[in-house]
Amino acid sequence: MIAIKKLWMVAVATILGLAMFIPVIQAEPIDMINCSSGTTNVLVATEELTILTTEIRGISRDNLGSKVFDNMTYHCAGLFKVTAGKRAGTTNCKFMDPSGDYFVVEALYLGAEGDWKFIYGTGKWKGVTGGGKTKSVTSGKPITPGTSQGCGHVTGTYELKK
Repeated sequence: MIAIKKLWMVAVATILGLAMFIPVIQAEPIDMINCSSGTTNVLVATEELTILTTEIRGISRDNLGSKVFDNMTYHCAGLFKVTAGKRAGTTNCKFMDPSGDYFVVEALYLGAEGDWKFIYGTGKWKGVTGGGKTKSVTSGKPITPGTSQGCGHVTGTYELKK
């Protein structure tokens, strides 16, 4: 019985020792401000139901020292529904870094806040995973009818394949 316990302890110690040499991919933080301008197209507008599409373009400012997401430009297309005064929808966005590599995210919104995740990447972003939260921080009065202007705060984490 003692020999089995010793064998078991040696096996566990060996597995734990080997596990120390397995490379660990560390999630990196994201904290940025995205500001954009775009168009809004209304499909249905009644007191009970509003359905609209949005198309926006903008630029990102990275709040972290790494500046990984700084000066990325982006293009988003969204579909939203407003019922009983509550807005919900989905947006897909392509973010392109200054080198031309890009990734795509999908965001699900309830009101002015949403959850987002990476769904595709090219170049250095190939295989990117992660996600987080997004929240509107400001929006101005539309400069022309059918447009929108505003900024959002994006937080989360990402991991790149090594």
